[in-house]
Amino acid sequence: MEKELEYKPIIDVDSDTETSIGLESRVILFNDDWHTFDEVINQLIKAIHCTFEKAREHAFEVHVKGKSIVFIGSMKDCLKVSSILEEIALTTQIIT
Repeated sequence: MEKELEYKPIIDVDSDTETSIGLESRVILFNDDWHTFDEVINQLIKAIHCTFEKAREHAFEVHVKGKSIVFIGSMKDCLKVSSILEEIALTTQIIT
């Protein structure tokens, strides 16, 4: 019986090449018991530059479901959005 030869590919990795799969991150806004709808809506408009109606939709979803994905984008942009929302002590989380 002949032994089966196992072939393994040779992989040349260029360590100077940046690899990125371009995954977007998300900012989640959580419900709390101390901010008013108006405070949340106004801060959302400031943070994500959306319309009043869209901010109101997010605020209502946060109120009903306990959380809402309010922004999707690069990690850098998510950090900016989260920072603005947290200026008034809103609770956020960034996920990838």
